[in-house]
Amino acid sequence: MRKLISVLLAGALIVLMASVSFAANAQTVNGWISDSKCGAKGANANAEGCTKKCIEAGASPVVVTDKDQTVLKVDNPDALKEHLGHHVAVTGEIKGDTIHVDSVKIL
Repeated sequence: MRKLISVLLAGALIVLMASVSFAANAQTVNGWISDSKCGAKGANANAEGCTKKCIEAGASPVVVTDKDQTVLKVDNPDALKEHLGHHVAVTGEIKGDTIHVDSVKIL
């Protein structure tokens, strides 16, 4: 019985450490959901309609950061489909110029 409890506790510890490690890589950036055609030019409250049209025409959604107008590609664009043209806080893992979106919150 002690061996089983030890194994279960060790497994729980491994899962806990893995989840903390994963969360440590997540970053939150504030910005606009724009499209790959317009980029930073589409990062404003008046561009929602244009952003939606461009994405329907084949452009990809991007995140344009408020801080320095960096355009981040999105490797899981379906995560943003309800927020096209919105000002949002996006949480995810950033690698180079690409973000994997974990969550989106409208600002």
